Amino acid sequence: MLGITALTSCDDKLELINPNRQTSATFGYTDNELEECVIAAYNHIRMEGTYSRVGYGFDMCRGDEVWNCSQGWYIESDDLTGISTGVDGERLHWPWRDWFYTINVCNSILQKTEGVTAESESVSDTKKQARGQALFLRGLSYYNLAGYYQNPPLVTDYGQYESVEKMAFPSSSYDAVFDQVEADLKEAMTLLPKRDEGGEWAKGRATCGAAAGYYARALMQRHKYEEALAVLKDILSTSDGGNQKYGSYKLMANYGDNFREGSAYENNDESLFEVQYLDYGTQGADLEWTPVNATSNPTQGHAIESNCTPSKFGGWADLAASPWLYNLFKEEKTINNTLDPRLYWTVGTYEDDWENFEYGNTAFGSKMSATENIIVNENNGGLPIAKNTNFRTGLYSSVVTGLYCGINMRLMRYSDVLLRAAECENEVNGPTQQAIDWINKVRSRAKLANLQLSDFADADALFEQIANVERPKEFGCEFGRGFDLIRWGFFYAPDRLQQLKEHGTFRRSADPAKVKDAVNYSDIGKDSELKSSYNAFIAGHEFLPIYQGLLNANANLRGNSANNNTNNATYHTSKGWTIHPVKK
Repeated sequence: MLGITALTSCDDKLELINPNRQTSATFGYTDNELEECVIAAYNHIRMEGTYSRVGYGFDMCRGDEVWNCSQGWYIESDDLTGISTGVDGERLHWPWRDWFYTINVCNSILQKTEGVTAESESVSDTKKQARGQALFLRGLSYYNLAGYYQNPPLVTDYGQYESVEKMAFPSSSYDAVFDQVEADLKEAMTLLPKRDEGGEWAKGRATCGAAAGYYARALMQRHKYEEALAVLKDILSTSDGGNQKYGSYKLMANYGDNFREGSAYENNDESLFEVQYLDYGTQGADLEWTPVNATSNPTQGHAIESNCTPSKFGGWADLAASPWLYNLFKEEKTINNTLDPRLYWTVGTYEDDWENFEYGNTAFGSKMSATENIIVNENNGGLPIAKNTNFRTGLYSSVVTGLYCGINMRLMRYSDVLLRAAECENEVNGPTQQAIDWINKVRSRAKLANLQLSDFADADALFEQIANVERPKEFGCEFGRGFDLIRWGFFYAPDRLQQLKEHGTFRRSADPAKVKDAVNYSDIGKDSELKSSYNAFIAGHEFLPIYQGLLNANANLRGNSANNNTNNATYHTSKGWTIHPVKK
């Protein structure tokens, strides 16, 4: 009886954790579990709202190199008139939704690696690297959120909220968010390996070089040019006057190698960071648009190709290259008196120079005719975008619309390091021969003649060359131009806004014979087919509005300049930031 009493009075209980029903409280503490969390974080950056569709496309449209030729799906970001309600407002909220899902996973990793530093003893490299990757991805997330929404809430403590859907944090400020971006990336630089270590670090994982590159970008967003220049010099190859502190990078000999899929081209020597997509023929069957409908058999491709592909080849026909960008390429020939090869990979037009170049004058494997121009949209025309599509490669003859394109999205390339270093050098000391030399490295790959320092009377003139010649031709129709226009203050000075209106002029015509016609802003009103995206610009709408549904659900959240139609010129000038005048 005494024995039975002793057994029945025992308070100890056997606690079992069901391995098939893990929670955030029980999962993510071992090295293997942390690695799974890291994979989940990377998975979120290839969602529709991050880089696989609208999260990439909104910034393409916000820039002056692309226009919305469907005049529908992306119209709010193209015309810079976005509203916060209804179906259109809800769609503008998708980047917010998906970047906060990414932040949620990163916050969980960071909670479980709290206190881990590069110097931590008896801590595995896996834990250090997991923390470094989570810091990089959270910094990347907030870089995008601030660049799109201006004043999103700062959510950094995983223990302070129940779920992503139930976060009730107050709005932060643009400066506070970028302070956090800088802090995250700066710490990530100390924890991550170089890509030179090989293995997964050479195949798409965030490295210290990726963190350093984005740290420099974040610094430049708030005109911290001297600090950014020091970081960029540490990334530059020793042959370019740098220290190579964060790994070895160089320009690929062939510009086109940055926009093809396959192991021979992706994660190449020029890439600091890119989003990984599965190659054609290796993908699953399920379209995983958002983190909510995650599947075990996803396609793991992107839909940027679907957005850019002409309807003739099965695409959605939403986005087209601006006539300004096309004609900018045509203005300067190479030292061999041929067209700039970057035009081939950026705009899908027939040109005599392409007959014996790369894949020739082809569009999705079909021979192009000199007399039959291809338009993007059957109603509004538009010059086809070739970049980040298989327009030139002929991998397939038509597009299956959706998340199927396997071309990795190169988010930062070594050419960006060179041109950013030149820009920072010009801001701090310019114009200088050093800035010219870095620009010429990029021009040399395209076989363009070297610039001469004597061609530029002052820093304003060299800035004009960087901002409106070198960068558009190198990065045309890629993500990031909208971020540049904001940091340069182009929305806040009358001459710069007028320049955007001129760059953003396009022709809405289904006549293929007109697609290459020159357009002039001064003809708007005289020619009913002409329009400029920036004519509709409402002050404050260089940012996307915060969705009204979020504002209704969270009393602590306030609208941004797009919600309130507020001009951000005062903020820009209050910082003492330079807006370079237009130089013809």
